[in-house]
Amino acid sequence: MLPETVARQIIADHQRHPRHTGPLSGVQGVTLDNPGCGDQVTVWADVQEGRIAGLTFTGQGCAISQSSASLMTVALTGKTVPEAHALAGQFRAMVMGEAPGDPQLGDLLALSGVSRLHARRKCALLAWRALERTLGTSSAPA
Repeated sequence: MLPETVARQIIADHQRHPRHTGPLSGVQGVTLDNPGCGDQVTVWADVQEGRIAGLTFTGQGCAISQSSASLMTVALTGKTVPEAHALAGQFRAMVMGEAPGDPQLGDLLALSGVSRLHARRKCALLAWRALERTLGTSSAPA
């Protein structure tokens, strides 16, 4: 787990300066929204030879949803699809409060506090659900 001040800094930085934004040419994006709070995200994944060669997003919403999307693109770009699914499962378990954050999650640990905020779990998982649909699975909870 990261110190709270460090976690807040990471979240704020990714909200203010999101990484890997904008559509990817040649791939279809998946758009999801959270009608409860108005968050929306579109995720594009370019998978080549079983590896995520490009991963981008666009969206609008709260700091949690937007920083989670940005952190996701950084963490998963270059990973194989099975590695991405495994990391997504670890992240989901942490956010849902089912498992402590694994150090392998790196900066994604900044969102570990979301597990205590039931209403914010959907915000943190929105981009991840879109990614799962983009990759052809939908195992992330709604």
